[in-house]
Amino acid sequence: MLPLLVVLLLVACALRLMVGGDSIGFADDRAIAEIRWLRVICGVGVGGALAAAGVMLQSLLRNPLASPDLLGLSAGAGLAVMVVAYAGYLATGSIVPHAASPAAATLGSLAALALVYGLGQRRGLVDPVTLILVGVIVGIVFGSAASVVRQLLPDGGFQASRLLLGRLSDDTPWALAWAVLGACVLGAGLGVWLGPAMDAASMGDDEASSVGVSVGRLRAWLFVISGVLTAMTVVVAGPIGFVGLVVPHAARLALGPSHRVLTVASALLGAAAIVSADALVRSIDLPTGRLPVGVVTALLGGPVFVLMLRSMLTR
Repeated sequence: MLPLLVVLLLVACALRLMVGGDSIGFADDRAIAEIRWLRVICGVGVGGALAAAGVMLQSLLRNPLASPDLLGLSAGAGLAVMVVAYAGYLATGSIVPHAASPAAATLGSLAALALVYGLGQRRGLVDPVTLILVGVIVGIVFGSAASVVRQLLPDGGFQASRLLLGRLSDDTPWALAWAVLGACVLGAGLGVWLGPAMDAASMGDDEASSVGVSVGRLRAWLFVISGVLTAMTVVVAGPIGFVGLVVPHAARLALGPSHRVLTVASALLGAAAIVSADALVRSIDLPTGRLPVGVVTALLGGPVFVLMLRSMLTR
């Protein structure tokens, strides 16, 4: 199945390179071709990172419904973006579009990560149940705080919130695009390295300890890696839902529970999903502009997840 997933990703990338505007085919103009390549690289990095983070979180929390959204990272990024935008408004008297910078999203995501990690420990160890509860509460509080700051801006935070719509952008810096792709590859590689430990931990803490796995250290690794991967995707594309939840399930149904294979398969399938969604977005021209990629993943991922869940319950 892994070679088939590689082929699927290559087909999705080729399709995205052919779709743009009102024409179908590879671009002759160098500038247009570079923009399409930029979106392909961003899509591969974002999709692969979200899916790999989903695998790690589901293993960490022993919860098949776990996803990167549980960490509250998207809410942390949103709050930081709104605070920076409001500070720029107070300093200049006008809304500065570039105040909603990737640096603000990065710091907000990492701050949420540190807060959830610090509060989600019990007796010095990361506790899965506590981590879920803390992540949900942090997400709600940060989201509400971002709404308050948004209302303080004259335009209701419209310009600042564009960074958080869950879309790939044509003006993403190349360095940032390569950074998220590198983070995806490195994170998936670490997931493969930790695969046997995740397999052992899935049987229970006592069983994992009996074969020499340090459960506390493993959970800390998984939490930090999945948090950094999610933060990178928020910086590049904003919050994109359902990829970290649905893709690991689909890969698990096709390839089984071995985490080494599951991490690679999920990263490939997640990358193909985001690139394909971006190709679909570019092929639909609405009078008010292009749909965000996050809308497409939610509209398609929600029903797919419900179907997969029903098939598992009826076995």
